[in-house]
Amino acid sequence: MRRVWRVWRGLVSSHAVRLAGRAAAVAVVALIGAWLGLVLGGHTNVDIGPVETRMALQLSLSGQTVVDVPPLGTLQIDSHKGPLRLDVTVQRIKQNDVRALSHDPGQLRGLPDQVTHDLRHAVSVVAVRGVLAAAGGSLLLGLLVFRRTGRALLTGGIALAVVAASGVIAVATWNPDAILEPRYTGLLSSAPSLIGSAQNIVTSFQTYRRELARMVTNVSQLYQVASHLPTYQASPNTIRVLDVSDIHDNPAAWNVMHSVANEFHVSFVIDSGDLTDHGSAPEDAFAREVATFGMPYVFVKGNHDSVDTQNEVARQKNAVVLTGKVVTVGGLRIIGAGDPRFTPNVAVQVPGDQAVTAMGSQLATTARQANPPPDIAVVHDPVAGVALAGDVPLVLAGHLHRRMTQMLSGGTFLFVQGSTGGAGLRALQSTPPTPLECAVLYFDRTTHRLQAWDDITLAGLGGAEVQIQRHLFTGAAPGQSPSPGQSLSPGPSVSPGQSVSPGQSVSPGQSVSPGQSVSPGLSGSPGRSPRPRQTPSPGRSPAQANSSRAQSSTVKALLARLLSRSAACGG
Repeated sequence: MRRVWRVWRGLVSSHAVRLAGRAAAVAVVALIGAWLGLVLGGHTNVDIGPVETRMALQLSLSGQTVVDVPPLGTLQIDSHKGPLRLDVTVQRIKQNDVRALSHDPGQLRGLPDQVTHDLRHAVSVVAVRGVLAAAGGSLLLGLLVFRRTGRALLTGGIALAVVAASGVIAVATWNPDAILEPRYTGLLSSAPSLIGSAQNIVTSFQTYRRELARMVTNVSQLYQVASHLPTYQASPNTIRVLDVSDIHDNPAAWNVMHSVANEFHVSFVIDSGDLTDHGSAPEDAFAREVATFGMPYVFVKGNHDSVDTQNEVARQKNAVVLTGKVVTVGGLRIIGAGDPRFTPNVAVQVPGDQAVTAMGSQLATTARQANPPPDIAVVHDPVAGVALAGDVPLVLAGHLHRRMTQMLSGGTFLFVQGSTGGAGLRALQSTPPTPLECAVLYFDRTTHRLQAWDDITLAGLGGAEVQIQRHLFTGAAPGQSPSPGQSLSPGPSVSPGQSVSPGQSVSPGQSVSPGQSVSPGLSGSPGRSPRPRQTPSPGRSPAQANSSRAQSSTVKALLARLLSRSAACGG
């Protein structure tokens, strides 16, 4: 019996060994075939935005994504786990597509979405090709090695299962944050080009600031030519004021403000506060930019500005800090005071709206006692402006980070400015990003009353649109009291393209041919339905009418000349 048992055990053991050997051979052939299949067919050439790339799947001991940018070097990103690696090789950058992007802001704005779509499509294509190539390679190698259909199908099935399981593991362990910590291999001098550095970020942002200012300059020049068409024309003696608010430490705002101030020939600047975010000592350097304006800079403290911020502004040679008294700047009498709150300091209890209303009431008392009375009141929070109703003709405010106007009781016009700094870092938290907004106000030099204003809007962070829109102030004449909520009829704005039509955004790269028409059209505030522009008053003189006809007959040539000059200057 023992001898029989030993013989049986030997037979079973040898059979198990043979089965194990066959299984191992099938597995090895399946893996080798999958590897060969991926090498030969698991890749595809795809365009990702303006970049032509080659994507490939490879079996690997550790899953990762490898981006090869010859001749600079290679980035290794621990994007996922599993035995599957994604190789991306940048083959070339299509120069024609890059030029098209640089000249078409519409394509530039859509580039992130296009890249995301292209990338998803490319990964899907290479995944399908990789699975088919791996299974096909194993199947063919199985036929060559085993010469049996059953074992060949088994090798193909094993390869298919391995690649599919690897894909599932990669998807389950995908880590998009890994791109923030890449490993670079290549020339040391090329590392910052691929990984990025703080200096590059600063340089890119400086370029962004300059481009914003250049865009505003070019659009402003076009607007100045076509603005001869509205019923209101600012005379050389008109007092022009740049109204800004809520810059919130955004240095790009300074470039935009300088460009607007130069192109519109403003007399001085009025800032309704929140120059900084935290009112801290390091932010004092930001406040010193006020001195770069060669004109008076009128300022009231916002709830994000500390007393130290206010004092730093006051130390600038051209600054006029309002503290509750009436001052005369550029021929206009102005009263105002800073916000009584300082909200960044969470260690102390912040006063509520009652303190803001009380501050506005105190300003109203001072305004009633002043002789002559003030022309403008400047506050940060519109709540304080309501308390000034009936005591000043115009109240300028900010704080809300969005534009609005309202006719208060007693004939007081409340003008709330948006955020000239695009809400600072808060722009990253909103979709779409908060736009950069400011306005040029036109005052009659004799009556000191507001006649019109130009709303200037720049698309938020990453955008490439500029809009300039003219509004005519149709408030009641001095001595009359319009009812609250009286609407204002905006005038025309300017948009290059087939015609110069009010209320349309202006995108760089468009052109106006000499034969194209210039029509007043319709206008309206963003987000509202357009209404017909203000028609000329019945008392308009024949000379003024003839002047407008003469201007409209020559405006097409002026537009063509201006755009030619702008293009020659690189704008």
